[in-house]
Amino acid sequence: MQSHSAAKLQPKGPFPTIATIASELASRKTTKMNGLTRRKFFPAALALGLGAALGSPDHVFGAGGPVKVRLGTIAPRGSSYAKHLLAMGEQWRQAPGGGVLLTIYPDGTMGTEADMVRRMRLGQLQAGMLTAMGLADIEPAVTGLQNLPMMFRSLEEVDYIGEKLQPMLEKRLEEKGFVVLFWGDTGWVRFFSKQPVIRPDDLKKTQLFVWAGSAVEVDTYRSIGFNPVPLETVDILPNLQTGLINAVPLPPSIALAGQVDGAAPHMLDLDWAPLVGAAVITKKTWDAIPPEGREALRKAATETGRLIKADGRRESVESVEAMRKRGLRVHSVTPEVEAEWRREAEAAYPRIRGVIVPGDIFDEVVKQLKAYRAARAGDKK
Repeated sequence: MQSHSAAKLQPKGPFPTIATIASELASRKTTKMNGLTRRKFFPAALALGLGAALGSPDHVFGAGGPVKVRLGTIAPRGSSYAKHLLAMGEQWRQAPGGGVLLTIYPDGTMGTEADMVRRMRLGQLQAGMLTAMGLADIEPAVTGLQNLPMMFRSLEEVDYIGEKLQPMLEKRLEEKGFVVLFWGDTGWVRFFSKQPVIRPDDLKKTQLFVWAGSAVEVDTYRSIGFNPVPLETVDILPNLQTGLINAVPLPPSIALAGQVDGAAPHMLDLDWAPLVGAAVITKKTWDAIPPEGREALRKAATETGRLIKADGRRESVESVEAMRKRGLRVHSVTPEVEAEWRREAEAAYPRIRGVIVPGDIFDEVVKQLKAYRAARAGDKK
């Protein structure tokens, strides 16, 4: 039975972690394996209609009571991400106008991020904390914040581009039915591998994990000489152990949480790309919240995003040291090797522009970074 307390993590069990997806006529049940959630698929029981599985619209919006919001995320239960969402939910409960009751479904219990986007469109979920991969299922322009390897040379540049693009991205997302609550990131993605990966040619010899769901991205990796293997995040550890993959690009904090370093004990200390995300809520749900409460909700969400980003970046640094103590070998990058990686990344840009990242967004990022660097160079004179 679902608890009615605000901001509660939904317990696992046959209901409602059985995720009925109308478009797929399939359900998903989750179990824990080696610290990660592994999904097992089985045929959907036709008796489980959408109303029975996740409640009717009246259950979500209430009749004269607080608005009820279900939020899905792949963030692990007990992580700082989930804890900050819980704290936000408590603030939401006390918002003017009757408040909002927030129930959080962590660990990917509501499926992949693509599943969560579909669920929000169907009304089964009202909100989600998604990476740029999931957000791109709503608005492809979000890829300009993340899917540009070696484009950003510092987290300050990541912040600058975010400030420039996010207002436009928020407008586009709202036009498609979603309101952004906050943005965040977890710092840099690094390469973890079974054998040392130092130069680009070393990575080309591996079976490289890439996120499932983007055939275009898989084709782009292949076109520049890599061997991508598309999988879901929850399948990383089992397939590192079986040998289907032997290299994974992940932020260190996510690698630590998933115990990836045990199966891939080498990390290349190269700032490949940031992992960016945002929390969104459906516009239908946002509009159902009394106007006098929205300002308080927005304020709490903005602060939550600030804390999540700060903690995410800090934890990525701390995670490297934690994994190093239990055997992770960190391989530094010389200026010569870094230049080699940059040449490799820049050679891929023509295949990324207009294919993975929309052309106008790619050009805007390049333009803004050029202006930012020129201004910084001028300040140093």
